Amino acid sequence: MRPHFYFISIIQEDMSTNLMEFILEYGMFLAKFGTIVLAAILLIAVILLFLLRARGGGDEHLDIKNINHKFENMQLMLESAILSKKEFKQTVKDAKAKHKKEEKDSSETEQRRRVFVLDFKGDIRASEVASLREEISSLLTVTKEGDEVVVLVESGGGTVHGYGLASSQLRRIRDKNIKLTVSVDKVAASGGYMMACVADHVIAAPFAILGSIGVLAQIPNFNKLLKRHDIDFEQIAAGKYKRTLTMFGENTDAGREKLKEELEETHILFKDFVKENRDKIDIEKIATGEHWYGKQALELGLIDEITTSDDYLAAATDSADVYSIEYVRKKPFLEKIFSSTVKLFQQDLY
Repeated sequence: MRPHFYFISIIQEDMSTNLMEFILEYGMFLAKFGTIVLAAILLIAVILLFLLRARGGGDEHLDIKNINHKFENMQLMLESAILSKKEFKQTVKDAKAKHKKEEKDSSETEQRRRVFVLDFKGDIRASEVASLREEISSLLTVTKEGDEVVVLVESGGGTVHGYGLASSQLRRIRDKNIKLTVSVDKVAASGGYMMACVADHVIAAPFAILGSIGVLAQIPNFNKLLKRHDIDFEQIAAGKYKRTLTMFGENTDAGREKLKEELEETHILFKDFVKENRDKIDIEKIATGEHWYGKQALELGLIDEITTSDDYLAAATDSADVYSIEYVRKKPFLEKIFSSTVKLFQQDLY
């Protein structure tokens, strides 16, 4: 009877092995199918997004808010809850008297200085630069000596040309002899720091991330996968270095070296740009691609002061009229949907 049981156990083992192989192959099929579906969705979303933007549409306007009034209203709301009715009534009366006095003083003396606040939340493509250029173009028509522009930058970096243009937009403010302050509460790395270093004054929160002065290129290559499935890929180009690395063709050492050479040249331009705007830093020490937190960045000369944007703006309201400026374009419904889809696939690099 032993051979009989042994035969049954072999059959059971074979069945288990076949089942495991089937599960693994089916899992690989699902993973490949899911990847293709996600890539197709992303491609369609990107195409539709660009088509919608090319068609334009939507209302465009500047949204202007007085931050002084915002702080005062918040203060009154809190006091209405914690003070007695009599005390709150007196507080409101005092506030009105203060406003009347300020209006009278401003009519008799020179106007108080003004601080304009812009908000830049960057993605890999620096797509917010389109709004930034509109905001700055508008501001430069009204700003005068003594005014200040504060830009709240939050970005882990992205394309060189995108953040190069964003930095050039900020440079327009300094070229008009208007004080430019950049505030970093969370992160200004790589292209984000390229923007920040343009400022006359750079402030950052204690644990904000800054630096990452380096250049990165990464690209997947599917050539081995195509060969495994007997799929040919042809690419025809005129010019020795028209395409150095490719996603589907077989990459060469010469192509890799050429791309690395281009990255090194871009890195030199990046370092020169930072050094031009912050000449007291040791550029070779900080241009290693590393990033630092706020306090470390202060020691290295990457920033000038440790503070949050909240504290900086609250202090500014004591001596200035502070306004937040935002360029708003009302997006069509479909563009909102596809913009959200594209953002799901984006990752900030620093």
